[in-house]
Amino acid sequence: MNKYHFIGIKGSGMSPMAQILHDMGHYVQGSDVDTYFFTQKKLEERNIKILPHSIDNIKEGLIVILGNAFKENQEEYIKAKELGLQTYTYSEMLGQLSDKLKSIAITGAHGKTTTTTMASTLFKDNKDTSYLIGDGSGFGFKNPDLFVFEACEYYRHFLHYKPTYAIVTNVDFDHPDYFKSEDDVLDAFQNFVDNVKDTVVYCGDDRLASKLKSKSAKMVSYGFNDNNDYQAKNLVTNELGTEFEVYKEGSYFGTFNMPVFGLHEVSNALAVIALGDIEGLTLSQMQISVKNYKNASRRFTEYKYKDNIIVDDYAHHPKEIVATINTARRKYKDKEVVAVFQPHTFTRTEAFLEDFADSLKQADLVYLYPIFGSAREQKGNVTIEDLQNIIPKSRLVDGENSFKDFENMKNSVILFMGAGDINKYQQRFLETVLEKTL
Repeated sequence: MNKYHFIGIKGSGMSPMAQILHDMGHYVQGSDVDTYFFTQKKLEERNIKILPHSIDNIKEGLIVILGNAFKENQEEYIKAKELGLQTYTYSEMLGQLSDKLKSIAITGAHGKTTTTTMASTLFKDNKDTSYLIGDGSGFGFKNPDLFVFEACEYYRHFLHYKPTYAIVTNVDFDHPDYFKSEDDVLDAFQNFVDNVKDTVVYCGDDRLASKLKSKSAKMVSYGFNDNNDYQAKNLVTNELGTEFEVYKEGSYFGTFNMPVFGLHEVSNALAVIALGDIEGLTLSQMQISVKNYKNASRRFTEYKYKDNIIVDDYAHHPKEIVATINTARRKYKDKEVVAVFQPHTFTRTEAFLEDFADSLKQADLVYLYPIFGSAREQKGNVTIEDLQNIIPKSRLVDGENSFKDFENMKNSVILFMGAGDINKYQQRFLETVLEKTL
């Protein structure tokens, strides 16, 4: 048994990694800020100790893991180095775990968490599967048949991994505080693909993903378009979700029913079905498993209020906003769509200002919260007013001053979207409504 200390244990990747190591029989503790994050719930369920940041946390015999949100000048990390302890960054540790196992890395500019959740659902129903999902969910076997994990491209962290299989949902320019251009992003993904040992399943409908080649792994495409190795066709949406047919190399493979409504969700599911087939799962096994799929945390998470639907969603890129609005319109055809959006980071807002405006205009009403900064940037060259100025009839809000509007809405889908702390306002709105009905 090893003893691990996680610096930033509430992180969206750190929390599930801690859960995995705990489940494997190791001692795990970690430090973080006092603020409550939804990612800590599963740590608390396992009685994993969460401490305030302090050099006193660092003792002889610990293996120390540094979260991606921190630099190497973090005080606990410095103390660990002074004591000569074994240390890893988050991505280094994930590389260590995945390289020892038969592993599936799931990456892409968008859709990583949803697709990883779908893959974990499919494989854990049929094999002993450990998984690490970016919504804070993790589970570990001591000797798993498979390890499914989310692989982030930011700062090229995913180049630490050498997985057996990989899914690439798309390649798109994001994280403008790090990546210089679209070509820079594509270069990172190409280097990742070169590390894959067996098979890369990539979206053949995606302009940039289609440019990827591998030095040694087999390349398998999926999508809605003809000429993909796996193709989804004849989609039918009803109140329970979407039925679609899958064709493999032009021949009918099988029909699937899933409780999803967005086209991007069907595309992500197709990637997982393709990999399940490659890994040897039967058609009936996959048909049964995909019916059990449940959304990841903060991925179109729904609540009902009168005849309204309140949605909590992580969408923080223009294309993700479009996908979330598309899902709302496909699922609730008779309702108005209200976008409540909090931009995440000043650099992203500045880089995609016009794109954010174009995507949000697809909603019927738009509410804008102030830009949420990050540990790396607390200010920038744009303000939320710059975005509001190019979205007609949008309204600036802050805190709880929009709640009265939401209370009075009828027959609407109210989409709270963002990667910052907008979900706390969504939760507080629901609490406010509940308090008034008691």
